Amino acid sequence: MTDSSELPEALAEIRDGFLELGERDRLQLLLEFAGELPALPPRYADHPSLLEKVEECQSPVRAFAEVEPDGVHFYATAPQEAPTTRGFASILAQGLTGLSTEEVLAVPDDYAMTLSLNRAVSPLRLNGMTGMLTRAKRQVREQLARVS
Repeated sequence: MTDSSELPEALAEIRDGFLELGERDRLQLLLEFAGELPALPPRYADHPSLLEKVEECQSPVRAFAEVEPDGVHFYATAPQEAPTTRGFASILAQGLTGLSTEEVLAVPDDYAMTLSLNRAVSPLRLNGMTGMLTRAKRQVREQLARVS
């Protein structure tokens, strides 16, 4: 399992927030994150096909990590009726956005498991979050390769 010291500050704070709560309250916090999923910028909202479909998610989720001069920006969309998935997407949007490419690529693949939600949500849903993170890291690598 991932140590907090290995995580960028924003992701460590999110993780620690979950770990400070009891099991039932962790699910409530995840639902609160669902309500905080940032809106897509118009270039993606008007053209959602520019976002990559996350096959690991049971719900129709699309996501994209964009490398900008000020850091990585993670964008995602998930239906309102899929609050767990929206919560995971929001955690990644809030935790990855603003990080350097190196920091994003260094995020441990098991980050979803560090939130201790394995008894509150299904393994399929946790795999969905892992799928979002895996795609974000691949997208960052691809964009770095284009500028090299």
